[in-house]
Amino acid sequence: MTPPDDVVVLLDCDNTLLDNDLVQVDLQDQLAREFGAGCRDRYWAILEQLRVEVGYVDYLGALQRYRLDVRNDPRLLSISSFLVDYPFASRLYSGALDAIRHLGSWGRTVILSDGDVVFQPRKIQRSGLWAAVQGRVLIYIHKEEMLDDVAERFPARHYVMVDDKLRILAAMKKTWGDRLTTIFPRQGHYALDPANLSAYPPADLTVEHIGDLAGHDLSIMRGSSRAAGPLQGE
Repeated sequence: MTPPDDVVVLLDCDNTLLDNDLVQVDLQDQLAREFGAGCRDRYWAILEQLRVEVGYVDYLGALQRYRLDVRNDPRLLSISSFLVDYPFASRLYSGALDAIRHLGSWGRTVILSDGDVVFQPRKIQRSGLWAAVQGRVLIYIHKEEMLDDVAERFPARHYVMVDDKLRILAAMKKTWGDRLTTIFPRQGHYALDPANLSAYPPADLTVEHIGDLAGHDLSIMRGSSRAAGPLQGE
């Protein structure tokens, strides 16, 4: 068996390391230019319906369904290329790669994301995040339900989860308890939604931007051989 690491740092992708809200705006603009506002809105309705059905945002799957509405319009090929070839590296949050490097000095870094098996890996690869964690990437449908698998693949005495969704952090904390330190970057529409902020308990550590972690004293992480004391707020 692989000996456990002292600390494994798990990092979400969308709106944690990469501004996925802006990616969606760009896609909506492209759809409006190619097909008009009505078709853009129809695609987005399909996307949301599919998200409810499968549990994650499936851009390419929604595009497959959308083609039935537009009767195989050849312009769909340009939308497909737009998605697959999108310059995701330009949408990384400022300081995201620096934060990964700094977190890597405290524990083994792993991307832990939700998504499909084609577009989400492509996004992580083209953004440079895949290389930043040396290929340590896990993509599930509901990652908070896959913690046994995460622990089997990356055993550790302690875990850190960095995610823009308090719902995810709370669910993982419920399962792992004191084995987990949660970090909440207040970025993206989920993180700034007052309803979400009031519905779930606060994370162990909150930062305004992912880049703030690049210079942060991470001795708050329980289980670290360099841990200097209790978590903030305790």
